[in-house]
Amino acid sequence: MSDLVIKCQGLSKTYDEAGQQVEVLKGVDLALEQGDMLAIVGSSGSGKSTLLHILGTLDTASSGSVKIKDTDVAQLSRRKQAD
Repeated sequence: MSDLVIKCQGLSKTYDEAGQQVEVLKGVDLALEQGDMLAIVGSSGSGKSTLLHILGTLDTASSGSVKIKDTDVAQLSRRKQAD
């Protein structure tokens, strides 16, 4: 059994802003094991909040996958994601 709590592979997020595609996250890979500590730092507009929203299932990625305790969150209903 894996100690991975969160695993992201190829995570990307793109927004449409005034007809322009704005890529906020591009190919993010992340693996966190139980007990890990992480600081997410970066300049304003670099995608920190977007990443946290996706990890917290408040938003969805444009591409890539997020697994929480071996469960692919994209396969869960919105209600299950909220649990």
